[in-house]
Amino acid sequence: MATDPTSYKLNHSMLRVKDPKRSVEFYEFLGMKLIQKLPNPDAKFDLYFLAYDSPKAVSHANHWTDREGIVELTHNYGTENDPDYKVANGNQEPHRGFGHLCISVDNLQAACQRLEDAGYKFQKKLTDGRMRHIAFVLDPDGYWVEVIGQKQLEQTENEKETDVNTYRMNHTMIRVKDAEKSLAFYKDVMGMQLKRTSENEKNGFNLYFLGYGAPANESAPEGVSATADQEGLLELTWNYGTENDASFKYHNGNDQPQGFGHICISVDDLDAACARFDEKKVNWKKRLTDGRMKNIAFVLDPDGYWIEVVQNEKLKTRSNW
Repeated sequence: MATDPTSYKLNHSMLRVKDPKRSVEFYEFLGMKLIQKLPNPDAKFDLYFLAYDSPKAVSHANHWTDREGIVELTHNYGTENDPDYKVANGNQEPHRGFGHLCISVDNLQAACQRLEDAGYKFQKKLTDGRMRHIAFVLDPDGYWVEVIGQKQLEQTENEKETDVNTYRMNHTMIRVKDAEKSLAFYKDVMGMQLKRTSENEKNGFNLYFLGYGAPANESAPEGVSATADQEGLLELTWNYGTENDASFKYHNGNDQPQGFGHICISVDDLDAACARFDEKKVNWKKRLTDGRMKNIAFVLDPDGYWIEVVQNEKLKTRSNW
């Protein structure tokens, strides 16, 4: 059996949510569409899969396993009525780990104004701080959603319209302890390519953007990310020096208090891919043969983040999701 990592997709990122009605409404306001719902009443949880699906979207009308840049929302029954229930958003000490989702938009100023007009709160507005080309809006659970532009700010400053059909679910950011180890893992084991690096020596951190598919757009204009037009990227944030601290550890989102759950890779042949991961001596959270669910596996990355592995149903039929 053979598997080709260049055919893999960074399919989705999972977040636990308190109230699915409010959360789905927020992501739909960002232009996403509920493309799949998997109810699990016996286990008392439901899964909601949202993605960009207009004719202008990258994966328009594809099966949900044959896409990149999906947001999976997990709702455990009853949390919406529990006044004490709160997720860990990954950005507060001592539970930092997951950082944010990121969407790229056609008109940064207009997109942010639209969100503000709708009453959504911001962690950082465009006008806050020195970085005027990014904003962070907060979803109903307090998860950060970065907003970046697909065009130069100067091109769009006088335009008042924004078309959500052109948006992209660009990337998911997680913090990593040891950049060298994490890069080796995502490149050599997961088969991703390093698309671009942003070094911030003055501030003591680097950003690494990895993913499948096309390389970065080297002709992107100044001030526009070379990967802004893509979906399903993984951003690794490395703060200098953490790799030398034996006691340092990021929160994986699945230990208490919970929040972010996992990223998910869809593969060409699930059995062959898992056999390859075995050859690479990965740490397993769940093998295909463990438990009742024989259609999913979970690999652990060097920081203990969970990576779900599922079959791309377009390439080979396996599950009746």
